[in-house]
Parts: sequence; structure tokens; C-alpha cells
Amino acid sequence: MSDAPKRHLSTRVIHAGQHPDAATGAVSTPIYQTSTFAFTDADQGAARFSGADPGCKYTRLGNPTVAALEACVADLEGGCGALGAATGMAAVNAVYLALLGSGAHVVATDALYGPSRLVLETEYSRYGVSATFVDTTDLARVEAAMRPGTRMLYVESPSNPTLAVTDLEGCARIARAHGALMVVDNTFASPLLQRPLELGADLVVHSLTKFINGHTDVVAGMIVARDPQLLARLRKVHQTLGGTMDPHQAWLVLRGVKTLALRLARAQANAQTIAAWLEADPRVSWVRYPGLASHPQHELASRQMAGPGAVLSFGVEGGFPAAKRFIESLRLATLAVSLGGVETLVEHPASMTHAGLPRAEREAAGIRDDLVRLAVGCEDERDLLADLDQALTVAQHVPQPVTAR
Repeated sequence: MSDAPKRHLSTRVIHAGQHPDAATGAVSTPIYQTSTFAFTDADQGAARFSGADPGCKYTRLGNPTVAALEACVADLEGGCGALGAATGMAAVNAVYLALLGSGAHVVATDALYGPSRLVLETEYSRYGVSATFVDTTDLARVEAAMRPGTRMLYVESPSNPTLAVTDLEGCARIARAHGALMVVDNTFASPLLQRPLELGADLVVHSLTKFINGHTDVVAGMIVARDPQLLARLRKVHQTLGGTMDPHQAWLVLRGVKTLALRLARAQANAQTIAAWLEADPRVSWVRYPGLASHPQHELASRQMAGPGAVLSFGVEGGFPAAKRFIESLRLATLAVSLGGVETLVEHPASMTHAGLPRAEREAAGIRDDLVRLAVGCEDERDLLADLDQALTVAQHVPQPVTAR
């Protein structure tokens, strides 16, 4: 972390972790597309592998392009350092593998990103790790779920795809009281809207694929730590397992993060307008967006976040058949998973991203069959509203069965 006075986040997304290249003066961080790095002599090689010399030795173990992105995201989140990962799930799994062992128990948000939950239930359970999934917006339920063996409280806020907002300071107090580490998936908010480490979390994970990169052209992940010793433990496991980041990935995300403040401001403004418009439309049965006064945690979101974000979920009148007709009738919004890009994306979580969860678990987490998730992009809001309007009209038209003559 720099000792210089902190600039505003919209400035730091452009400059944090990045400097003109010392060798050439290049303003854009170069892509150090190399697998290995030469040593001046054997002593330097030995010093680098012992840790006495911090220089690079092998790209799986560290690369200057990746290091620039790690420094940038660590600065934005207020962490002591960060670790770039090949994907968001590589980041999640590095956290799980580094910090959990046989007999460990995890308490996690019930409406967690599908693979983050499924891998705990189906894979880590094979090695003696157990997990309890609860509505983390209810601190009493979080407290009740904690056990003597609880090693981790894993929170996603806002949650995917229900947009539930969890009191991060309250959860951090509970985790500390039980000797557990608190991990927050901050993908939906990004560090521009929410900084969990400042609210007591120990670790933050990101799918950089989403808002931080913002251009739907790369997958990547990041882990940010508050404590250097915890970061060192994670680095050892992460580098050994090999799910580290490629320098070209890192360069693409460095290019993307520079416009994060601009993109997010536009997408969030669009989302606020769309959420209010949907809530007033009788063809829509319900809307969940932290920027609406009707959101159950609206007041908390207003205090905890710098803005409500650019993702919302809603139900179409007529249930799943109408929701299916709706998403298939959109002409501008793209039917695809993921979020955070400049283009608007729509998906049906119950049959797509969260299809691996049993129906009872999905519904208990609020992932209903009529739920449509809209990740709002940077298009003109008038065009988006027109597209939503025509698709809702189609959705309300119930096809008549064809009778044989």
C-alpha cells in the first residue's frame, strides 16, 4: 500500500498499482508474456527462491503484469495485498483449500453463487468439511448456525441472484466472537460501492470477469487479504495448486478497470430507472433492487454501500412460462449468464446458474422459478425500457393450443 494520501476511487481505478515502465517509459503496463525469468547469477536465483530477493522467477509464482493488477485491486479494497486467479472459482477454491480441513464447518449465505455453494456441498464434503447455508440478512440465524468447529463465515452481499444485502459489520462481529474468518464475495458491488475489509471482513473474493473487467472478454478472479500472514498462507497454497493468473488476462483486466467508475455510474443509473419502471408495471409481480425503498434491506444498503449496483431481479406475472417468453422475446438485452459488462444481460437462474441446486434448496434461498435476473449495461435507458416493454407484452400473450381439424 502506498504511503501517499489516498485519492478518490475514480482516480485510483486508473492509477493504482500502475506506473510507467522503468525500462521503456511505456504508460500502459506491458504484457510480460514469459514463463520464466533469467537470473544474473546463481546467488540471485537462490535469493529469489528463498524470498530474500522479491524479484520474479516463474510466472506461476509471480509476474509483473499480474502484480500490477494485484496491487491495483488491493489498493481499491484497502487490503495488504492480493492474489490473481485464473477464474473467480479458482479464487474461491484457493480460499477453501487454504483455510478449511477435515472437521471444519462453514456458515454461508444461502443464495450463494451456484458453484461456490455446490463445490462445498458436493466436493469438500468428501473431505470432511461441512457447511450450513442460512439467510445471512438475519444475524440471529447466523449466530445460531455457528458451531465450535466453524472456521469460516462466507457471505455474498448483495447475493446472487436474490439481491439480498447482509450486514457485514454485524457478521464480522459474530465471526470474530467464534474465532472464525469472514470471507465476502464482493463481485456484485465492486470496491467502488462496498469495501468489506473496512467493515471487518478478513478476505474479499472477486470474479474479475464481471464489473472490474467489464467487457465480457476475459475470465479471472482475485483474493484480497487484510492481514499479511493470512495472505502468505493463501499465496503458498494458491501458487502450489496452480490456479494463478496469466499475464494477458491481467493486462485485459488492467485495461478494463480503468473505466470501472464510468461504466458503473452509467449502468447503475440505468438500473435505478429500470427498477422503478418495472415496479410500477402491472405485468411485473415483484422487483428486488437495493436502490428501491421496497427492498427489505434498503436502509442497510444505503449505509453500507456507496450505491445499489447494476443488477436486479424480478418476477413476471404468469410465473415461469411468462418469464421464459419474456427472456426469449428480448431484442436488445442478451440472453446469457454473467454480468458487469457494458451490454445488458438477462438469465433465468433456476434453470441456468443455480440449476444444480435441488428445488427445495433453491426455493428456500429465494431463487424462485419466476425469477429473472437482469444485469444492466451501459446502453441508452430509453432503448432498454422499450425492449423490456415489448418483451413483457409478448410474455403476457398466452399461446393458444392448435387444434386438429
